[in-house]
Amino acid sequence: MTTAIVIVLGLATVVVVLGAVVGAVAATRRARTREPVRTPPADPGEAQAHDPAAEPDFFDPRTIRVGDTVYVEAARYRAVGALHCTMQGEKWTEYLLDEGARRYNWLSVEERPGTEGESLHLEVLLWTDVPTQGMVPARHMLIVDGLEFYPVERGTAAFRSEGNTGLPERGLLDFADYRTSDGRLLSFQRVQGGQWEASYARPLTPGSIRLDRLP
Repeated sequence: MTTAIVIVLGLATVVVVLGAVVGAVAATRRARTREPVRTPPADPGEAQAHDPAAEPDFFDPRTIRVGDTVYVEAARYRAVGALHCTMQGEKWTEYLLDEGARRYNWLSVEERPGTEGESLHLEVLLWTDVPTQGMVPARHMLIVDGLEFYPVERGTAAFRSEGNTGLPERGLLDFADYRTSDGRLLSFQRVQGGQWEASYARPLTPGSIRLDRLP
């Protein structure tokens, strides 16, 4: 259900991970449990001046808007809502994609700075819901579906809701992220006052995402 797409935009690297979440009221998904792939530029000065969004040959997920039609391979979705999240100066957006028949996917898009001499890159994640049967995030290793996940990061972010998300207009979101030794991702999240929910993702091939927008 989850997928990952790596898209190279000029000198920037776009990592896209795809999956599905059942139910529009599920918490937004976010993970920072993996270092994304980066392409070192030939000239650091050129990389700083280059705008990855200006590259016309590749789809830029930062351009998604509520109301757009988004395609992931053969699947067609409609972006029905968005959450704009912030935490300690970091910003990212979560899009709620409606597949129809009450099937929904959370797609997160975050622009992250590269290290010195490297261009910006995007992390785009769409999470798979994981049945954890009341499990809560711990500060030690967890076993889910027979895999050992180790804690990486936890915190609380503020969000603002747009469109239809099934979540409050504004609120706080707790998260706890984990990773296996081979890089698989697991994230627990909850809107404060709610129940913990978990999700994970795995890689896919490039070029699996595109967009249609009404004029």
